[in-house]
Amino acid sequence: MRASLYIHDPKQLGAIPEIIRKYHLDQPVYVQYWDWLAQVLHGDLGWSETAREPVADAIKGYFPATFELAVLAFVGILAFGIWLGTTSAVHKDQIIDHLSRVTSISGNSMPTFVWGLILLMLFYGALGWFPPGRLSLDADQFVHTARFHTYTGLMTIDAVLNRQWWLLWDALKHLVLPVATLTYYLTAVLVRITRSSMLDTLRTDYVRTALAKGLAQRVVVDKHARRNALIPVITLGSLLFVGLLSGVVITETVFNYPGIGRWGVSASQQLDIPAVTGFALIFAGLLVIGNLCADVLYALVDPRIRLQ
Repeated sequence: MRASLYIHDPKQLGAIPEIIRKYHLDQPVYVQYWDWLAQVLHGDLGWSETAREPVADAIKGYFPATFELAVLAFVGILAFGIWLGTTSAVHKDQIIDHLSRVTSISGNSMPTFVWGLILLMLFYGALGWFPPGRLSLDADQFVHTARFHTYTGLMTIDAVLNRQWWLLWDALKHLVLPVATLTYYLTAVLVRITRSSMLDTLRTDYVRTALAKGLAQRVVVDKHARRNALIPVITLGSLLFVGLLSGVVITETVFNYPGIGRWGVSASQQLDIPAVTGFALIFAGLLVIGNLCADVLYALVDPRIRLQ
């Protein structure tokens, strides 16, 4: 029965004995696990039937697209989230605070696919400005020619390195809508955490003392309050970034964006066991790295925390 999970074509049922031998399915579970772990340590994650190539090569092909999307979205999330959360806390119960609450509530309550479809219908269907996908047809054909050299897999970076400015503009146009969708949705989460943390910090004695000494409010907020309020923001930010790197499935699906999350879902739907296992392994590794980076940032932001 387990061997049949590796069969995607009824015509290949005769290959079951070969699959049992290849994946050691006739061995105890612990033996299968150690065999798989030995292959992983050698960089062999198996063969993906959905991608028609080794899982490691499939991840290398899909991950740069997701990484490019994740970095741009994360920059927007941090910039707008921290600024809006700080501003709304400093100007509590004023107009900017009410606007940030509306933004936060609407962002949290509206599913990403609804927001994405609205943007898609408006800016592509009606105005024709920002198309879905990763590249236009002409650009996609160009990157597969000998005149284009792939250095990083990041289309914006490779376009600059190849000095193809029209290709850079084409890649950026395709990134605008998915980045805007993720930024709006996840900024809503970060705004609430930043505002709450800033309000707690602004009530502390050392902030009140600094204001009482005559320091400008902007100086107190920038140099004293915000830095100490960033601890929960860093924790949430690291988790958000890992989530973005693991692929935002709904956003990638709505905008037909060829990222790793969309590939992972396709592999799970087709019971591509090696691909699903490799995807889960990569996600677990990213989560560990994200938490480690958060711990390091704690010490950089808050002098009271020291790395032991």
